[in-house]
Amino acid sequence: MQAYVDFVLELDRLKAVTRKVKPVGIDRYENSAEHSWQIALLAASLAHLADTPVDVNRVVLMLLVHDIGEIDTGDTIVFEEHGWEERKAAELAAVSRIFGALPDGRGEHFLALWREFETGETAEARFANAVDRAMPALLNLANEGQSWRENGIAHQRVVDRIGPPIAAGCPALWAYMAPQLEAAQAKGWFGA
Repeated sequence: MQAYVDFVLELDRLKAVTRKVKPVGIDRYENSAEHSWQIALLAASLAHLADTPVDVNRVVLMLLVHDIGEIDTGDTIVFEEHGWEERKAAELAAVSRIFGALPDGRGEHFLALWREFETGETAEARFANAVDRAMPALLNLANEGQSWRENGIAHQRVVDRIGPPIAAGCPALWAYMAPQLEAAQAKGWFGA
């Protein structure tokens, strides 16, 4: 039992990983644990709108493990343009360490879900990636572009980075978001 307790207490460290976007109506930045919880519920809510039918339990588990590597690496804003290969290698080392702490190979299932999310080849992974890309943008839309303005992120950079994965995994979500992003641009909610 101690190994499981140690594992879940290690996961508690995800609460200390600060992201670049603020929760709605709160003057602090969200943490990665909050992000994972929120997108898991968003995915459960939108699963019926996935591009192809998905196993929602698999999607939710994938979303709960996808950022665990940030315990060791910290968060990187999705709009970062360089260093992704090194970052993903560091995250793989982190999740291998963390999931490897579970006894009797029980962490292999979590590691497989993490890898599936990263490769984005299954319907579940495409849908999970869509939801993961959408949530920070939805928060920015609710916060008048807070993170985009603070980090100098231009409208086209947002559309180019999040549009394809959202459209691939949940076309209805992208159909909703695209005009919202256009309206935000007209309001000046993006950086230069």
